[in-house]
Amino acid sequence: MFKNYLPKSVKEVFLETWGIFDFSMRFFREVFKPPYNLNEIIKQFFQIGNKSLGLVGITGFIIGFVLALQAIPTLQPFGATSLIPSMVGLGIILEIGPVITGLICAGKIGSSIGAELGSMKVTEQIDAMEVSASNPFNFLVISRVIATSLMIPLLIIYADAIALLGGYLAMNVVSDVSIGLYFTQVFDALDIGSLIGPVIKTFFFGFTIGIVGCYKGYNADKGTESVGVAANSSVVISSLMVIIWDMIAVQITNIIL
Repeated sequence: MFKNYLPKSVKEVFLETWGIFDFSMRFFREVFKPPYNLNEIIKQFFQIGNKSLGLVGITGFIIGFVLALQAIPTLQPFGATSLIPSMVGLGIILEIGPVITGLICAGKIGSSIGAELGSMKVTEQIDAMEVSASNPFNFLVISRVIATSLMIPLLIIYADAIALLGGYLAMNVVSDVSIGLYFTQVFDALDIGSLIGPVIKTFFFGFTIGIVGCYKGYNADKGTESVGVAANSSVVISSLMVIIWDMIAVQITNIIL
């Protein structure tokens, strides 16, 4: 009743939010319905995981190296360089690693999914699958969302490990510390309770990147320019959602712990 009084941009935000929510509910309704496209899921695991290792690894290394390198001149005058491994470990594993890697995955994987499904929508391949009595949602969407939900957390763990190694190499630029002592100090600063939040939120990152990319591509408009729009908006929305999920996870973790 009041929709005519809302600014157009606000109405578009509400419509987009509702569309993604409804698309997510459809995923949960159909995820356990046969047929189960295991071959397609495995293919998407390879597409998402193997082809992202290089970019994620380089990003993780730079994060850890720069974080430690910036901390050295700050803590060295106070004789507190022994705290750097703990600081690097806490910063990377609890916050910086998951968020930065999630944003990288939103840019690479989210845009790829949005562009791929958008291209299929524009060329009417999805319509052809519906006409042939197959379920394009099951084949295209569910397989990709499952793959992102499970693979992106693994990519984040991989990036965290590379980042910690980068921090160790940065410390060896100015001091000679053994790798055993370095990682002992890193893991001494962590406990199981503090890892629960960072681990759980990575699955939300993966699910969100997959569902947003699929939603924008699956519902792309006609015309070649809509492929670029789907890819671009997938990156923007999924990146924003990664930051929002991170904010929620931090608040919940602070309340619980």
